[in-house]
Amino acid sequence: MTDTQTPPPVTVTLAAGPTGTGSIDDFELFYARRALGRFRTLLGRQGLLDLLAADIEQGNAVLRESARTSDGAFKAGTTVLETKGLASGEFLAWMDQAFAGDERALLAAHPEHYVMGTDEIGARVVENIGPHVADFYMGGWGTDALAWAEDADELRPEAEFPRKMSSNLFLADGTVVGRALIQFGDTADGFTADLTVYFPRTCPDEVLEHHLRHYAVEFRNWIVAAAAARA
Repeated sequence: MTDTQTPPPVTVTLAAGPTGTGSIDDFELFYARRALGRFRTLLGRQGLLDLLAADIEQGNAVLRESARTSDGAFKAGTTVLETKGLASGEFLAWMDQAFAGDERALLAAHPEHYVMGTDEIGARVVENIGPHVADFYMGGWGTDALAWAEDADELRPEAEFPRKMSSNLFLADGTVVGRALIQFGDTADGFTADLTVYFPRTCPDEVLEHHLRHYAVEFRNWIVAAAAARA
């Protein structure tokens, strides 16, 4: 081999040992989730907030500045998920119950979920927005909050996506740092979910890209949890 040649990639294959199904990646994911769940339980909500206080202050400052420099203008992206074997109504019924008080189920859907609950201001979420940890609120979640989205290119025709909900995402001081629009339409064997997020126009593109990935992870896991609860 000369100095200019690239060595072949190293691969590792599980040949024998565990009797359960799954790949090494599956095993690692299981153990990572179990470890994360243990730390969440031991720290508790306030412990997590104390641990992340400096990160939250920095992340909220970044979002606040993006909102200021965007002067009310937003950019949007949409993640589309296709589900088979579960109707949208079944999923949304599970979601309603989870958001009514099952914080553990909400947190379990994504490694970067830290707090999901309510306080004196409203529905509180502490999670990553791109690389930043943010502490924000969701206001007016539901069909009555769609007025701002009526002219959005991302709004699906009523006949195709009859279930639509939206919300402003705002900081404790009232600064609107994003918007969410989620739409669900039943198909012959399941449903399609269109999950749109809006961020201030001057936010880096990576913030939008990572939240589209965030949507994919959390909603996939919520859908799987809803199906498991039904079973």
